[in-house]
Amino acid sequence: MASNGTLIASISGIRGIVGDGLDPGVLVSYAGAFGTWCRQRADKTDRPPRVVVGRDARMSGPVCAGIVIATLQSAGCTVVDVGMSTTPTVEMAVLAEEAVGGIVLSASHNPPEWNALKLLNEKGEFLTPEEGEAVNARADAGDVEYVAADALGARRKADYLDHHIEEILALDLIDADAIAGADFSVVVDGINSVGAIALPRLLQRLGVRQEQVTLLNGEPHGRFAHPAEPLPEHLTGLTEAVTEAGADLGVAVDPDADRLALVDNQGRYVSEELTQVVAADFVWRHREGPFVTNLSSSRAIDDIADRHGQSVYRSAVGEIHVVQKMRAVDAVLGGEGNGGVILPDLHYGRDALVGTALVLQHLAEQDTSLAAVHDDLPHYAIVKDKLPLDGLDADRLLREMAERYADQDIATVDGLKINLDRRWVHLRTSNTEPVLRIYGEAPSKDEAEALVEEFKGELLETAE
Repeated sequence: MASNGTLIASISGIRGIVGDGLDPGVLVSYAGAFGTWCRQRADKTDRPPRVVVGRDARMSGPVCAGIVIATLQSAGCTVVDVGMSTTPTVEMAVLAEEAVGGIVLSASHNPPEWNALKLLNEKGEFLTPEEGEAVNARADAGDVEYVAADALGARRKADYLDHHIEEILALDLIDADAIAGADFSVVVDGINSVGAIALPRLLQRLGVRQEQVTLLNGEPHGRFAHPAEPLPEHLTGLTEAVTEAGADLGVAVDPDADRLALVDNQGRYVSEELTQVVAADFVWRHREGPFVTNLSSSRAIDDIADRHGQSVYRSAVGEIHVVQKMRAVDAVLGGEGNGGVILPDLHYGRDALVGTALVLQHLAEQDTSLAAVHDDLPHYAIVKDKLPLDGLDADRLLREMAERYADQDIATVDGLKINLDRRWVHLRTSNTEPVLRIYGEAPSKDEAEALVEEFKGELLETAE
């Protein structure tokens, strides 16, 4: 990962503050590099050089998308413009179009002044490390090939949300009649972005009656009503609305709707860490097979796996790392503890829509409440902190810490994770911010906070 002011470049693309790092020239540089890379891959595979482009509802979205689309056309790519779409919808559109790649303009949980180019390959997946490095190197070198006027790419508009929903409804795991029969009432926090469009339409197709759906922050204008990350302190409006409405559950997503957080029927926030655990508990009742998550995800998934006699594998943090491990072990489900659920029967990407469908199906089949499911889950506390990278040599710090704890159960595939008795701490540089992340988990919040403070202090002492 490299950063320049508020511009952050990693294997998954670039993100930054519009007008302060993420400027038109930067968009042209990376879109041109990606378009050139896509066209060369298309030449090798005899595929038409189609690239799918979609965006969330950020205020900068239309301008940034216009620049990116024109640049891709100038690089000789035909652009399928799916407009305002969730990230998983764009991923599925890449597959449906048999495109060479895709670009999602969304800075996910970052504030509204941020935007990003999230780059996808022909599988509708985030670029592998090797692919990302190739595109970044091309952008850094200015190695972009533009075409003559008679070879400019075309632009076609399309809407793939209905396709996305139809594919969810077609899953063997989903029975819309059973969900309709449960007569759920649901409160949705659309965070003024694409989730406000996609989730109500999904719920309607799953048989949830329109009058049983309450939509909060439903205008997709990109001026987020609260901080965009679906954390408990940001979702007080949702928890209150679930209680006031006597709803069966509340669902919240981030601005591009690949992360899902839940609120149970008692108005309690269900940790994002538990979204994938609820989904796994459901899927394992229907089929056997491994689960894959990242090193920073709660050990609650391991406890649920033990109940079902199944296995859990861990990867580096980052969706593509989880996906690569899922393919390697033929996982039936995967995810990340930030509310990401990846169901390979649908596609290899975090997907809040399919996550919502799996949760509703679980409740309908078990004829139970989300509060009862919540109470039955293993409960740990995760505390997340970070240190700015200003002047810090993160690689040296992590290397020295690994040497200090070499006699413990450690993993160094992604920073340093130290497994202790019923506790763990994970130290790693962020993929999305110029910070060193410090995550700790323990049976109680006090223990987790103490663990994080202990290691934060050690890092600062080591840095001196």
